[in-house]
Amino acid sequence: MIVTTKKLFEIAYGKYAVGAYNINNLEQLMGLFRGNVDSKAPFIIQISKGARSYTHKLMLETMIQAADQIFPEAIFAVHLDHGDEQTCYDCINSGAYSSVMVDASHEEFEKNIEITRRVVEAAHAKGISVEAELGQLGGVEEHVKVSEADAKLTDPNQAREFVERTGVDALAVAIGTSHGAYKFSGTQGIRMDVLAEIQHEVPGFPLVMHGSSSVPQEEVKRINAAGGELKGAKGVDADLFKRAAELGVTKVNIDTDGRLVWTRVYREYFRDHPEVFDFRPIGKVFMEEYAKFIGEKNEKLGSAGQLDALHKILG
Repeated sequence: MIVTTKKLFEIAYGKYAVGAYNINNLEQLMGLFRGNVDSKAPFIIQISKGARSYTHKLMLETMIQAADQIFPEAIFAVHLDHGDEQTCYDCINSGAYSSVMVDASHEEFEKNIEITRRVVEAAHAKGISVEAELGQLGGVEEHVKVSEADAKLTDPNQAREFVERTGVDALAVAIGTSHGAYKFSGTQGIRMDVLAEIQHEVPGFPLVMHGSSSVPQEEVKRINAAGGELKGAKGVDADLFKRAAELGVTKVNIDTDGRLVWTRVYREYFRDHPEVFDFRPIGKVFMEEYAKFIGEKNEKLGSAGQLDALHKILG
C-alpha cells in the first residue's frame, strides 16, 4: 500500500523513525520489500536523480508498482531524494511519488526559501509532500558534493522561519552527519544538542536525518578481506536513532550501508566461486542478505513491528 510520507510522519512522530532506503535495481527492491515485510515495518523507497538515470526513470517506478502487488501487506511511500527544482517537477507530474525533496541548501537562505516555496506550491496542488534542507551536509552522494570546509550545521534560529515561509512538510537538518562511508574522524558524532534546539523551534514538525548509514565495521572488514580497500570508513552509531526519533526525527536516510552489503556479498561470492559466471545465484544471496540488513536496521529505528498497528489506523 502506497501512502503519503506526511501520513507516515504523523503516526511515527516522537515514537520511531521510518527508514528511507535508496534503491537502484531489482535485487535491492526485492530485498527491501522482503526485509520490511518480515520485520513488519513501514518504509520509504528513495529514488535519487542518479538512480532515475541509471537505466530509465520509468524502470524503477514500474518495478515499484509490481512490488506493491507482490507484497500487498507492505506500507510504504515513494520519495525523490536530493532533487533539483526541475527534477522535482518531473516527479510531481509523473504521479509515481508520494513526496519529493528539493535540495537548494547550497543557495543563500532567501534563495533556498524561494525555490522551495515554488516546489511546495506545485507539489501540494497534487497532494504530494515536500522535504527541504536547511544547512549543508558534507561528503559525496552522487551529484551532491560538499567539502568539509563548506559543510554547515542547521541554524536552529532559522528553522522556524524557513518552515513557516516555505510551507514545507519535512525538514532535513545538518547535525554533524555526512554523505558517504567516511562520515567521522576522531570523536566526532551527531550533535544531539543542535537537534534538540531545532525541535524546540519547530515542535511537532517532522525532521529528517541524511547521511545516516552506520558503516558497520564488520562489513568493512569483510569487504577488505575480499579485496576491497576501504580505509577509515566510519558511520553513525545506530543506537542513537531512537534518541533522535524522540527529538523529532521521523525519517532516517540510509544509502551507503546498502551499497556496502552489495559490495561485500559480490566480492566474497566471486572470491569463493571463481568459476561462476551466472549472476542469478549471487543475486539471490544479495536479496537475502539485504532483507536481513533491512530488518536489523528497522529494529534500531524502532519501526519494526509497527505494521499491524498501521494497517488498523489506515484501514
